[in-house]
Amino acid sequence: MQDLKKLEIDFSKLQIFDVELAEIFINSPEETLQIFEEALYEFEPELKDKVRIRFYNFPKQLEKRIGELRSEHLGKLVVVDGIVKRASEVRPEIYEAIFQCIECKNIISVIQTERVIKKPIKCSRCDGRSFEMIGERLYDARWIVIEEPYEIISGERPTSIMVYLKEDLVDPKNRIKTDPGNRIKVIGVLKRIPRKSKSLRTLEIFIDALNFENLETEWHDIEITKEEEEKILELSKDPNVYEKFINSIAPSIYGLEHIKEAILLQMFGGSEMFMPDGSRIRGEIHILLVGDPSTGKSQLLKVISQLMPRGKYVSGTASTAAGLIATVTRDEEFLGGWVLEAGAVIMANQSVCAIDEFEKVDKKDLIALHETMEQGSASIAKASIIATLPAKTAILAGANPKYGRFDPYSPIKEQIDIPETLLTRFDLKFVLRDVPDPNIDEKIIEHVAKTRFFGKKENREILDPIFIRKYIAYARKNCKPEMTEEAYKRLADFYKEMRQKSTGQVISITMRQFEALIRLAQASAKVRLSDKVTIEDAERAIKLMKISLTQLGFEPELGVIDIDRVEGSLSASQRGKIRIVRSIIEELQKIFGNMIPEEEVIKRAKEQNVDNVEEILNKMKLEGEIYYTKPGYIGKI
Repeated sequence: MQDLKKLEIDFSKLQIFDVELAEIFINSPEETLQIFEEALYEFEPELKDKVRIRFYNFPKQLEKRIGELRSEHLGKLVVVDGIVKRASEVRPEIYEAIFQCIECKNIISVIQTERVIKKPIKCSRCDGRSFEMIGERLYDARWIVIEEPYEIISGERPTSIMVYLKEDLVDPKNRIKTDPGNRIKVIGVLKRIPRKSKSLRTLEIFIDALNFENLETEWHDIEITKEEEEKILELSKDPNVYEKFINSIAPSIYGLEHIKEAILLQMFGGSEMFMPDGSRIRGEIHILLVGDPSTGKSQLLKVISQLMPRGKYVSGTASTAAGLIATVTRDEEFLGGWVLEAGAVIMANQSVCAIDEFEKVDKKDLIALHETMEQGSASIAKASIIATLPAKTAILAGANPKYGRFDPYSPIKEQIDIPETLLTRFDLKFVLRDVPDPNIDEKIIEHVAKTRFFGKKENREILDPIFIRKYIAYARKNCKPEMTEEAYKRLADFYKEMRQKSTGQVISITMRQFEALIRLAQASAKVRLSDKVTIEDAERAIKLMKISLTQLGFEPELGVIDIDRVEGSLSASQRGKIRIVRSIIEELQKIFGNMIPEEEVIKRAKEQNVDNVEEILNKMKLEGEIYYTKPGYIGKI
């Protein structure tokens, strides 16, 4: 069965040609399909066992929810929509067994349709009932489990069903399309699984697939016509290309131009690089949005996940490490032992995964994202499965401050409960604040009226989402911009300038931000389909980095940018306060020993303008620097 091809036929054309024949096909699909193929082989004998007929484009009324499949559908054609949750490996299976009668040596061929090899009942020549299997013909096959998508089940528990794929449906190209995480439409025959025990009354069912359609477009599957290519190249030369894209990203949300510009660059992505030592420098751009309620974070995340092929949207309140990365489950009967189930980040490989309510994801689960965000892979070592899965996924995360609204005077670490090591992996972090402003409020009200109710055509040009997809796909495939010396010098000058502003304990920028600047500049060049990163691209990257650093890194007490405020570490001023409290404790230890009055420590610290003394003492206790000998008294370790 090598190089098996398929002949695809539009079912709607069969209905137009012969309605009665189409009805017969729906009620007896396997028998009818066999007749069709035999007729094809009569006209083209050389195609025998080399071509399979596959029908597509079935009417909507044939589509069923998995939970609606009943006994009346057994043996008939069904069309179901589902997300692949689990999948076995592709394995060869016997589809035709050749037997020899022991008595008269007659050769009998038996087509295998069951899970267990079926022997002939009796010999057609001598009526003998003893046979020896002397040959076999194989095809490749795999089992998958599909589950109803959440958006079509109206809050019910999703139902799942097993699907059997074989022959050309599991060739290398189709195998990728039926891996866990893909959403597919299966066209097949509903069958029952042979019972292990004849005394059991309940039947298990599965779908024997005749064809399937991938409902999610891959980057390489996006088709671009000659006319569309010309339109893409024309737009790339437009001096307002950035503004047109920014206006087309979530146009129903007013403003947020700098955030939309950053997300635009995230969608295009930087250039992945591999160093001579084998290390990888990622091209994915990660963005964190922190902000007040009702500022449009969730809506923005949802829109971007739908705009990107393979894009995924998850909410932190319902996400675990297994749901985000991968998990391992056991299924001995059909899938053969331990099976890997992919999570949202793996499913969104080479796309964007939008994670809302990011701060509500459990810390243990967030640890799983460390490798993914930096290395572009996810390592799994569970049960008998040891694997490294590709996860070159850009993370767009949204988080809410602990106390409802963002406080510009408090470090980000005090406002969202995310590990510092994970915060450092975000290239850009932005704050969305709901600050009353009569002018802006009036513009927002007008924007809502235009976009939702009164239908006034906006002056700005809005690009079609399908065209945006094709433009990004074209850029990702054909554009690999090289860094020019002028652009690199501008980025380096900005980095050195910021480093020179670092004073004493305050550091204004690190190499992580410099790497992010390079990625942003490369993405900016891709928007113009340019093969060179220019100074213009460098300036755009610097502009966005400045906004990010200023919003979250400004230290009001010192009047400078402190990168530790942005990255979630202790800020320079906070470290200074801890040093003051530590020196006070050391002084008092000489007087009181290990019975230092807590009130005296607080009193002396406040005299030196340290206001959050209780919080500092609690931190020092958690880190093992001090302990309480009895209530109200401190001892130093």
